[in-house]
Amino acid sequence: MVKVYKQGRVVIVLSGSYAGKKALVVKSNDEGTTDRPYEHALIAGIARYPRPVTRRMKAKVIERRCRIKPFIKMINLKHVMPTRYSVSDLAFEKSLVNKDSTKDPSKRRKARNHIKTIFETRYKTGKNRWFFEKLKF
Repeated sequence: MVKVYKQGRVVIVLSGSYAGKKALVVKSNDEGTTDRPYEHALIAGIARYPRPVTRRMKAKVIERRCRIKPFIKMINLKHVMPTRYSVSDLAFEKSLVNKDSTKDPSKRRKARNHIKTIFETRYKTGKNRWFFEKLKF
């Protein structure tokens, strides 16, 4: 069977507090582990999307509206829907963004800050525009 949830695949979260939000698969586990006996994945996504900007806005306002609030989560693969999009050249630092960072609050904060900087630089360069737009439904 073809592995759908590869690293870098854009998914949509279907249930929970981040339902309807887009996320990237950081690491996928199709067999399960002893503590999680089901197929699951570590995902990093956008909890709050950047707001639209216009040319008339001042630089400070544009900077404020370009902020992204990320999240990091271990999730059951039945609770996400894969899309046809993938972001392959995005590299998270493995020491910061891993399954241990979802448990400890201080590691989680560092991981979120790392994800935030990567997402914001990617947004400002204009790559993967669909990923940074709010889902319309």
